[in-house]
Amino acid sequence: MRTPVAELAEIYPQLYLDPDRCSIDEYKATVLSGDRPDTGDLSHFVCDERDTAERIMTPAGEALVVTLYDRRDFEIFVRCMMAAKEGPEKPIPRTTGASTLVAFNWPRIFAHREKFLREQREAGVADPDWNAEFKRFTAVKENYIDTFIVLSRGPYSNVTAEAASAAAGADMSEEEWIEKSDAIRKYHELTHFVCRKLYPDRIDAVWDELVADAAGIYAAFGHYDRGLEELFLGIRGGEYTGGRLENYLKEGEDMDGLVPGVRAVLDEFENIAEHSAGKDVFGFMLALEERQGDLWK
Repeated sequence: MRTPVAELAEIYPQLYLDPDRCSIDEYKATVLSGDRPDTGDLSHFVCDERDTAERIMTPAGEALVVTLYDRRDFEIFVRCMMAAKEGPEKPIPRTTGASTLVAFNWPRIFAHREKFLREQREAGVADPDWNAEFKRFTAVKENYIDTFIVLSRGPYSNVTAEAASAAAGADMSEEEWIEKSDAIRKYHELTHFVCRKLYPDRIDAVWDELVADAAGIYAAFGHYDRGLEELFLGIRGGEYTGGRLENYLKEGEDMDGLVPGVRAVLDEFENIAEHSAGKDVFGFMLALEERQGDLWK
């Protein structure tokens, strides 16, 4: 049985390059040509038998979600995929547990080239103009650019099982919390995937995180839990005490001014959740997103 990493390397050959040994120029050459490196080696990955690559249908189309159980594999994977742009030596912060990646799909381009050349020759064209067709085909990004999600395993937002249990009012073992974290992380990223495609003009860092956390919690627990969302953000007793929220502050923005607005939004999220019983996670997600205009200025 082939691993998800091996399957994906056939589409994204930069995964064959070891980021601890290869240069940015090697990555650029592979990414810009789609050519498979001579080595065809994936020994820089551990690959766990539990690794998965699943396709999930969303309101914005199908999304590929890759989960890698070994933390080092996650970091190597992201470094490989980002190396042509940022350099293979750029480290992945321990606080990063998920990444949405954009990549060229050269096999799709090659398949189109073969189809184009065959059809042209069958039509009696002796010298098909592939260069012109290539420009036409790649003028539409959806023809050759993929967006997919890669996830690591671990406690969501670096929160312990004990703290999550206290916030949720439910006793969870470490393993149970890891399983819940997987679901939260997956649907958090899927929320970004959906909202960026359906609402490209509504990007706002804080709002996006509030909705994504809420959808992730809803998916993992079957209901919305405001206490957990505040725990992830770093809000305790109505005050900010340190957490992820500070990562989304705009330049010059004051935390004391931000927290009341966030808490008011979470009040409304609770109301929306009460009227979302029976909805699937995407229905709940879209019900939240549709309220951005009147809840978040």
